Amino acid sequence: MKFTVLKTAFAGALLSSTLYWAQASVIEKINKNPKAPFSYAELSVKEGGKWEGNKYIGGTFKNIQELTIPASHTDHSSYIRYEGIGLENNQIGYRLYLDWRNATDIFGKKVNTLVLPEVGQDGFESYHHDSPWGQDILKSGRTIGIGSYGRYDEQNDFIETFKIVKNTSVKVVNEKDRSYAAIDYTGWKTWGDAIDLQSKLTIFNKDRFVKVDLNLSNTISGLCTGIVAIKNIPLKQGISKNKKWAYIATYGQQTLAKKEDNLGMAVFYPLENFDRYVQTKSTHTVVFKKTKSVSYYFLGAWCQEPNGLTTEESFYQDLDKKLEILDKNNQL
Repeated sequence: MKFTVLKTAFAGALLSSTLYWAQASVIEKINKNPKAPFSYAELSVKEGGKWEGNKYIGGTFKNIQELTIPASHTDHSSYIRYEGIGLENNQIGYRLYLDWRNATDIFGKKVNTLVLPEVGQDGFESYHHDSPWGQDILKSGRTIGIGSYGRYDEQNDFIETFKIVKNTSVKVVNEKDRSYAAIDYTGWKTWGDAIDLQSKLTIFNKDRFVKVDLNLSNTISGLCTGIVAIKNIPLKQGISKNKKWAYIATYGQQTLAKKEDNLGMAVFYPLENFDRYVQTKSTHTVVFKKTKSVSYYFLGAWCQEPNGLTTEESFYQDLDKKLEILDKNNQL
């Protein structure tokens, strides 16, 4: 028995080491060709410390590829670096919180090189402030941020997130021209019976968009996505020529950076799955028909991105081009 335990522990340590070096080799490959297009998905947690209640004390961050979220983990536990998974390419970065909030934030980039491996190494605070690489530019608050998912509660007019989940596991994968995070939520409870949900968020080595694929164990009503609603920022909507796809979008001074800073955000969704649009107190919400699966896209475009979209006109021109592509090809 003792030999079996030692053998299992050794195998686990070997697997952990192998996954760490696999992730390190991805970073090294990208950094060797800094001008080349890249995509990158990241997951980093602390090791060598200990849990004290819902806080992880001590330890150092280490990149991994798979994780089952500990029961003690919640927001601001200081366990997962920048609190979730990261997705990045030359133009933009995103993070999705791996806790009850399940919101998606935007890392605005002022460089076209890889930055996520250094973000949050010194804690929560630094990436909320301007730095040479950029910063966290979106204040999600208690919303789903941009393009995340939840369940719209019509009676109470808000989006239910992931407060009650039996188990959450996640893995990140880096491939040649795309990178993704796959998240399994087991026993997600809102109202009615608990269900299982699998999500896949994919970023490509081009453009700013992320593709989201959602698959559920049972059909439910109210599955939704959306964009955080910022005061005095109007919503615009677009529909493709053949009425296959549509978008909701906002543009204006809606970042955590300087006052004159502009950000565009959009969600593209298939009209065959569309039920209705709802504006809650805090979110422009796309509610899907009762379904077991749906795919959609979201994107952000920051005016400080090198050679980026710096005007409202160029932002909406870009959205309309993407809408034409979706109308024709059903994918970006």
